[in-house]
Amino acid sequence: MDALSGSAVNHPSPVVRIIARTNVGGPALQVTALVRQLPRERYPQTLLRGRCGDDEDDYLDLVATDVPSTIVPGLGRNVRVLGDLRALFFIVRALRALRPTIVHTHTAKAGLLGRVAAITTRVPIRVHTFHGHVLSGYFGPTMTRLVVAVEKLLARGTTHIVAVGEKTLADLIAAGVARPECSSVIAPGVDEGRAIPVDEARTAIGLGGLASDTLLVVFVGRLTAIKRPERFVELARDVAVSHPYVHFAIAGDGSLRAELENLAAGTPNLTFLGMCGDITEVFRAADLVVLTSDNEGMPVALIEAAMHGVPAVATDAGSAHQVVIDGETGIVVPIGDARALRAGVIKVLDDPALRSSMGESARRHAVLNFSSGRLVEDYRQLYERLVAERVHAT
Repeated sequence: MDALSGSAVNHPSPVVRIIARTNVGGPALQVTALVRQLPRERYPQTLLRGRCGDDEDDYLDLVATDVPSTIVPGLGRNVRVLGDLRALFFIVRALRALRPTIVHTHTAKAGLLGRVAAITTRVPIRVHTFHGHVLSGYFGPTMTRLVVAVEKLLARGTTHIVAVGEKTLADLIAAGVARPECSSVIAPGVDEGRAIPVDEARTAIGLGGLASDTLLVVFVGRLTAIKRPERFVELARDVAVSHPYVHFAIAGDGSLRAELENLAAGTPNLTFLGMCGDITEVFRAADLVVLTSDNEGMPVALIEAAMHGVPAVATDAGSAHQVVIDGETGIVVPIGDARALRAGVIKVLDDPALRSSMGESARRHAVLNFSSGRLVEDYRQLYERLVAERVHAT
């Protein structure tokens, strides 16, 4: 029997939310906000998640300890045939037991297994959020073609596709993965920043020894190839020559950390902070945030920085330009242009008035466009529309 009936539009519509892993980052923040803030009487939720890798901290274990979830055995980021089959069977059994109205998947692996399970168990509404995509920059041509083919097949069984940014959705439509009439953009949302004194924040992240007039430039993200953190290390070495009063810090961990530490050897103005339990402290300590990525969805680190009034210099990756308004809330530079990146950083560092005005503009822009309340309301409206459409079609 279908999970929806003619009167279901006014009744609870259970949601099963599935994510491959809740490592510290944008997808985990968005999932947490939705589980916490969507009206429970209308959308009771069950969160299914995989385990993080050994080099990752789990956001739910570290920060969002109040969010209930169920671990899916075998579910994780990497492809493991036996583990993936085990996860698929677990999800199928869970959906048959829970009989949700909506299955909403986040991240690629969960999108694959979760949607296959939802189609198999005939869940009425199937939503997938692309927090970015792997259609370019991740794999070689053959694997990329395979990924696109799989996503096209999955899209046929997907009620609605959500992209976190305009560029992400445009790429999906161009690749034939998404159709305009069955897709939309819902940008990430985060809570407004907490007020912490700068000296207290710097002490909390281990940089209390910096002089009070030292400017702090930060990189926040996973230390993986697609994020290109080596560009930040090279930037720190280069700027140190002309700006000895500037310190650089990398907040994050990942597979490239050892390689980056070797690259940074002999660079006294650069500190590796590792994973930071309270990222608010990093942004409150910072004067400028830098994004060096080749590929992004909607960089949540830039949104969080903006919420704390910190301007950014960012590569034009994904939908970063929707967060960083060039010349107003920061500076956007071409991907891979080291000279432009350096010039943008120096321009902001050398002009206190510009830095202050950009920070204030960044905060206003973020509060207006990227609040967690707006995120939740956008998804609530989407769910309401999809449920109503399904009811009227039956």
